[in-house]
Amino acid sequence: MKTILALVDFSDITERVVSAAADEAKAFAATLYLVHVAAPDPEFIGYEVGPQTVRKSIADQFSKEHRALQTMEAELKGEGVVVHALLVQGPTLEKILQEIKRLSVELVIMGSHGHSSLHNLLVGSVTEGVLRRSPCPVLAVPRR
Repeated sequence: MKTILALVDFSDITERVVSAAADEAKAFAATLYLVHVAAPDPEFIGYEVGPQTVRKSIADQFSKEHRALQTMEAELKGEGVVVHALLVQGPTLEKILQEIKRLSVELVIMGSHGHSSLHNLLVGSVTEGVLRRSPCPVLAVPRR
């Protein structure tokens, strides 16, 4: 195994996901990609004239997420892990699947938030989508 992708969503499970991914990367001397998928721009903003405060808020959020990813990357490099942090933007499931293919990933590690079936039916589940559509094995780290 040479390439591992860990999905980072900055939830309470992120630390466990990154830790599991680092352990796997060390065990297999694999390259680890920490990937966070940022939400796409709202339709009403785009590059058109729009509320400046909304644009600034989105830019601030991206900057905060990018800094957090860089911090994780630096910590893991200090532990001897070959790691690259990536912040991509767009529809979550589609972007994840694109990155898996683009990076020739051999293992995906992600958190499972354990929502109810009703929640998954109404709003969908990224974990379920990745499990069903990933071309490689997926390790889902449970919340508890």
